[in-house]
Amino acid sequence: MLTYAEKIRELSAQLLREDKVDMVIGFRKGSLPMSNEPCMVKNPGDADKLVWDSNCGVNLASYLTDRKERIGIIAKGCDSRNINTHIIENKIKREQLTIIGVPCTGMIDKRKVSNSVDFDIIEVIEEADKVIVKGAGSEQTFDKKEVLRKNCEVCIHPNPVVYDEMVAEKVDINQDVDRYADVREVEEMDSDDRWQYFEDLLSNCIRCYACRNACPLCYCPTCFVDESQPQWLGKSTNATDTRGFHFLRAYHCAGRCTDCGSCETVCPMGINMRAFTKKLEKDCLENFEWQAGLNTEQRPPLDSFNPSDPDAFVK
Repeated sequence: MLTYAEKIRELSAQLLREDKVDMVIGFRKGSLPMSNEPCMVKNPGDADKLVWDSNCGVNLASYLTDRKERIGIIAKGCDSRNINTHIIENKIKREQLTIIGVPCTGMIDKRKVSNSVDFDIIEVIEEADKVIVKGAGSEQTFDKKEVLRKNCEVCIHPNPVVYDEMVAEKVDINQDVDRYADVREVEEMDSDDRWQYFEDLLSNCIRCYACRNACPLCYCPTCFVDESQPQWLGKSTNATDTRGFHFLRAYHCAGRCTDCGSCETVCPMGINMRAFTKKLEKDCLENFEWQAGLNTEQRPPLDSFNPSDPDAFVK
């Protein structure tokens, strides 16, 4: 993916120079290793700031909500699916967008890398399928597949599903992957063990709402956790309120989540938020044959009605 950056800069500068867009949303180098940050480029000369590597994991569709400008946006597979969801839900118009598609070979999990070395990381370099981690007088090399984010390990939509330009040829799709093995493990627990699993999962939550803020699906003008009339949840880290927040937010994403992993990536406590959304993704696939954001012609199952929808759960 390292070769993509030059093409991204070239296309972005061209779009701005020809006045086809008012801005390009992409990534620039972050101040810390493995922490590239979203940015908006509005001048052709600033397109040189744009970068692309395996540290561009935040979903850029989050920055499209209700914008009125003509926008160029860099989009990997999951980003493009959330762009489709934004279009379906009338948060942006397709004609406003010029989508620069990026075939994705997976994003690095910076926690995996940090936990695998015993020195302070100064620099991380990618070379083909290797990740080289450097510290003061220390160096360690990993195969990229060893340090991929969990959602990238099971991704079957690495290529953009909608685009106007592509920076490279599409990558091969991983067909031999069990996407829901971890979900089935939880499903097979008895009720007491399952309850304890989620209690342990959420025990470190500090209610910072980083997961909500990074999620491209969380764009309500007032979030339910911020409502005061009526007040749905308390503001503390009380276990009941914390559970309520995570479960209600997950259900709000049901049928819409693309498993982009942004929620888990930004969590300062390293909580596996995908344990919630992945279960609902599995249910939507099994009950409605639905995968979010693959096109704009079909409404998600939970905001449409079909007489043939399964109803065995209704007692």
